[in-house]
Amino acid sequence: MQKTLYVGLDVHKVNISVTTAQEGRDGEVRFIGAIPNTPTDVAKLAKRLANEDRRLEFCYEAGGCGYGIYRQLVDLGHGCTVAAPTLIARKPGDRIKTDRRDSQKLALQHRFGDLTAVWVPDPVHEAIRDLVRARMDAVMQLMRARQQCLAFLLRRGRSYGPGKKNWTLRHRRWLATQAFEQTTHQIVFQDYVEAVWAAQDRRDQLEARISAMLSDWSMAPLVEALRTVRGIDLISSVIFVAAVGDLGRFESPRQLMAYLGLVPSEQSSGSRIRRGGITRAGNSEARRMLVEAAWSYRYQPRVSSGKTDIVGRQPKPVRDIAWKAQVRLCSRYRKLAAAGKKPTVVITAIARELSGFVWAIGHAVRSGVP
Repeated sequence: MQKTLYVGLDVHKVNISVTTAQEGRDGEVRFIGAIPNTPTDVAKLAKRLANEDRRLEFCYEAGGCGYGIYRQLVDLGHGCTVAAPTLIARKPGDRIKTDRRDSQKLALQHRFGDLTAVWVPDPVHEAIRDLVRARMDAVMQLMRARQQCLAFLLRRGRSYGPGKKNWTLRHRRWLATQAFEQTTHQIVFQDYVEAVWAAQDRRDQLEARISAMLSDWSMAPLVEALRTVRGIDLISSVIFVAAVGDLGRFESPRQLMAYLGLVPSEQSSGSRIRRGGITRAGNSEARRMLVEAAWSYRYQPRVSSGKTDIVGRQPKPVRDIAWKAQVRLCSRYRKLAAAGKKPTVVITAIARELSGFVWAIGHAVRSGVP
């Protein structure tokens, strides 16, 4: 019978600190040292530790170095776990942190089964996720460019007017009429405006590429199904699915709610039960998508003209879930608002319940409904 050797990797950009722990509570724990963070050196490490009498179980924290090490070790036939950094236990009084101690802690917690693994996407899913992140960076760049342009105009005493919306077609025409006595001011203004248009073009191009890549993505059916939900369009659906991944790995809606950080925090002791704000765990972008979608349930349930074709392309079970979500959540919003709850509390509650309907649609798509 093969024994297991647990290998903790503290991964950094330049090197990897390695500690091994033999199975069993009294198994030997040994610090191997640090190796360069290259595929060649990782392969040499695996070959050196491999033995016919034991199997290797590697682990490292999820971080900026990605999943390349995971895929390489799995392809070599070894086990590997990418651990969630925020769920790794840490002693309150431990004030010493080194690469050696971190790799040892990973090896020991992996041996005792205390690590929580993250979901590792396939290469296509990871590529979509990177494309979505680039789009979010472009959106932030566009917001920053617009703020800088408006701040410059405000310093020069130029205002489009109260009650008028910026960055519409009329606003663009108004910008084109702005002239300044100082040549330098005109140059600065034109530079700010060009930065806005460049950032907007970059965002639009990335969104077009996201739409073009959907046909090669295994999650495309789920993306299309989620578009039937009120408040979720193509881009927000892609952002949510790229961040969360396969919804089938959540056995119940409550697991998805907890993963998204939409469940209330709790500090209870004895007979006292005290619940606070939401935990805000998990991916913030996926949670933000649901919160933004929740605002649309302020109005009466209906299928907008823009969603008619999208809803019509989906099978009846998906359509039924989307409509049930509208009826339930619109009514829920009115009841909570009438009870005097704060708008933020109401929207958070709606977003939490909405994630349950999203889970139901994900499982309906996964089961291959006709």
